[in-house]
Amino acid sequence: MTDRTLSRIFGTKRITVCALCTTLMVICSWISIPLLIPFTLQTFAVCLISSLFGYATAVMSLVLYMLLGIFGLPVFSGFRAGVSVLAGPTGGYIIGFFATALCAGYFPERYGRTGAVLILSMSAGVILCYAFGTAWFVWVYMRFAAPVSFASALSMCVVPYIPADAAKIVLSSMLVRRIYPLIGRRKI
Repeated sequence: MTDRTLSRIFGTKRITVCALCTTLMVICSWISIPLLIPFTLQTFAVCLISSLFGYATAVMSLVLYMLLGIFGLPVFSGFRAGVSVLAGPTGGYIIGFFATALCAGYFPERYGRTGAVLILSMSAGVILCYAFGTAWFVWVYMRFAAPVSFASALSMCVVPYIPADAAKIVLSSMLVRRIYPLIGRRKI
């Protein structure tokens, strides 16, 4: 790699934006909305970051977020930390954020940040996150607890969260449409 390529990938702006995006991820994972089924704002943060700054910045931010958690900082939901969180039943959803970041970041970069592109790309990313997380959930339960069917896992881990995630997708797409014109001209 040339110095120019390294500067573009690991430049001061990119590192600063990644640190800020990681901070947003941490804060959104700590916020728990206590409705009938409590939920966090992690999906919102991943969709917002990816659509605003692109998938490369989002993936680097997610790697940093996961490393902070692995090394013991309480960055995951419920102020949890450690490899055990990623290896546990809900760890697949955290890893599934990478699929969300790729979808929600790539398609708006490629096809523009119109409302339809944002909603569709974020929705596809969240569906992929659901798929990966639910498969992980089933696998962990089959290995360490009682077997659970994929349908049961979906009814426990996905269906109750669909309305909240739909609202997060709409909110993040609205924010991207308002914020991107302000920052979009500046290359990161």
